[in-house]
Amino acid sequence: MKILAIESSCDETAAAVVQDGRRALSNVVASQVEEHKLYGGVVPEIASRRHAEAISGVARQALEQAGTPLSAIDAVAVTYAPGLIGALLVGVNFAKGLSLSAGLPLVPVHHLRSHIAANYLAHPELEPPFLCLVVSGGHSHIVRVEDYTRFTVLGRTRDDAAGECYDKAARAMGMPYPGGIHLDRRAAAGDPDAYRLPHPHLENPDGSPCYDFSFSGLKTAVVNLLHNAAQKGEEVAVDDLCASFQKTAVDMLAGNTLRAAEAARAKTIVLAGGVSANSGLRARMEAECRRRGYRLYAPPLPLCGDNAAMVGAQAYYEYLAGHTAGLDLNACATMPIEAASY
Repeated sequence: MKILAIESSCDETAAAVVQDGRRALSNVVASQVEEHKLYGGVVPEIASRRHAEAISGVARQALEQAGTPLSAIDAVAVTYAPGLIGALLVGVNFAKGLSLSAGLPLVPVHHLRSHIAANYLAHPELEPPFLCLVVSGGHSHIVRVEDYTRFTVLGRTRDDAAGECYDKAARAMGMPYPGGIHLDRRAAAGDPDAYRLPHPHLENPDGSPCYDFSFSGLKTAVVNLLHNAAQKGEEVAVDDLCASFQKTAVDMLAGNTLRAAEAARAKTIVLAGGVSANSGLRARMEAECRRRGYRLYAPPLPLCGDNAAMVGAQAYYEYLAGHTAGLDLNACATMPIEAASY
């Protein structure tokens, strides 16, 4: 089965042709990063306009690269939630029009489910159930993947997402957008014990084990440290601060994930999302999983960020589960991963 998949949830216009959920025949991404750098972050209105300009050409290019005419496509898939509402609407409306004109089934796909499914493209042997840490600019979740379309959230951020925290801390240190990758690189040259940064421990009101995250205090601590140093005329060792920040953030992400895995008796752990490309997180999880005898899977770097191949991978399993939509499909800015069966 060949699926033409569309992704437009943020600032990447993407299209791909995926076969049987496991093989990407093409994966085209038109990035807007250089334009959004001018503003230090994604401007939703600009993102929506650029999606509208690029989406037809990107879809055509995906079909050409796959050597697959539209007549050989079996379904059209699209990210419909969550994301920037204007950006999502461009992709959803394009996919609906294509589905109607070509007479093809329309498969709506949840963005976080897609990030998890990126691992199916890189690791053919990977099958649920497993535990997944999904970390990106907008999301931080620990998810029990029960089956390809059944998910249980064990932990989530209560405020900022990990990627958002990385980008804002990097911006405070004077790094260009997107800052997370620059912070990661500079952390490699720093002393992770140079600065003490907050590491919150959260609790549930009922006393049950808590695997939630809180990153807002970490972000604020970095900003305050920089402001205080500037007011006193003191110099901040940026590489050391990056290393200390990274150690703290990775401790939070890895610590909660490993505790959740132990409680759930999960022996397979998966990383997904843009922050899964972080070298510190990968190294820590590889070492911990090796020591504990867990299997660890992570997508290759090109599949960590937003792309349409991951949408096509998840769409295959959504289609098999009967999750298709009609022309009444709408975009949703927010939607829980466990409730995303259209």
